Amino acid sequence: MTSTKRTIAIVEDDSLLRESFNETLSSSDAWKVTGCYGRAESALPAIQEDPPDACLVDIQLPGLSGIQLLRKLKPLCPATQFLMVTVFEDADRVFEALAAGASGYVLKRDIDERLLESLDDVVAGGSPMSSGIARKVVQHFQMPVAEPDEDYHLTQREKETLDLLAKGYLYKEIADELGVRMETVSFHLGNIYRKLHVRTRTEAVLKYMKRDPDTKS
Repeated sequence: MTSTKRTIAIVEDDSLLRESFNETLSSSDAWKVTGCYGRAESALPAIQEDPPDACLVDIQLPGLSGIQLLRKLKPLCPATQFLMVTVFEDADRVFEALAAGASGYVLKRDIDERLLESLDDVVAGGSPMSSGIARKVVQHFQMPVAEPDEDYHLTQREKETLDLLAKGYLYKEIADELGVRMETVSFHLGNIYRKLHVRTRTEAVLKYMKRDPDTKS
């Protein structure tokens, strides 16, 4: 008896890579490709209408980014597992993707060998990551934990900015959400970094999330 194939959508602007993904998955006994898209704008309504089991998404897309697409789709398709593919290895992009709802993050240089394995892992409840990405995540979570009584003296607006950062919002989106200018967001971020003694948004969010929940600024 033939087992039912899992469904997957592909969102990748590189046509050659998109076709390579499609060919690999279509020839697999485990997967059925429901759609291939070169832009997030065309993928959004199709995936929302018929959510697949998994979605392979490039982070760097023209127009809406893969992270922005993920942020829009995850609440609408909570059962869909999103595997991000990218050439980027920096921690901020990793954290933005994970905060937006990604279940895995694989570098394009590793994807030829790991595509099917990573997709099987992600639908089984795992979080596949390239080794370099996994190391960066571990390093950030090994940051020293703040003392329970540490008070960062953050203002209400600084806390709101951090909350939006934790949800994966981009700086422009934070400005729109708070109804302020980009310069104001940059000002708040400068104060946040200084008060938390960090240098990146990822470090700021992780350190703030590790604080004692009863601590008030």
